[in-house]
Amino acid sequence: MPAGSTGLAHLVFFALKDPSADAREALIAACRKHLPQHEGVVHFSVGVRGEAYQRPVNDRQFDVALVIVFDSEAAHDRYQESAAHKQFIAEQASNWSSVRVFDAIV
Repeated sequence: MPAGSTGLAHLVFFALKDPSADAREALIAACRKHLPQHEGVVHFSVGVRGEAYQRPVNDRQFDVALVIVFDSEAAHDRYQESAAHKQFIAEQASNWSSVRVFDAIV
């Protein structure tokens, strides 16, 4: 992002009904298939919870974390309404026991 611009960090934490390694990898693959190719994405990453991090401040109530940083709030808003994002949700939502989303202006 250019200096002085305002972007949006979209952080999503998925708890899975089946927290097995195979189920986590399937969700990660679906994220990589549907979510990084949107206009305005300046950072995309997805991965499993760091099992070794068990300090009292670590939230461990999730299995997979998704981090997307957009160059603007408008890019984020277009992503939310995109066919690929909606398809991802339609294909994957039945696998989630909970989803928490944190959006921050960065």
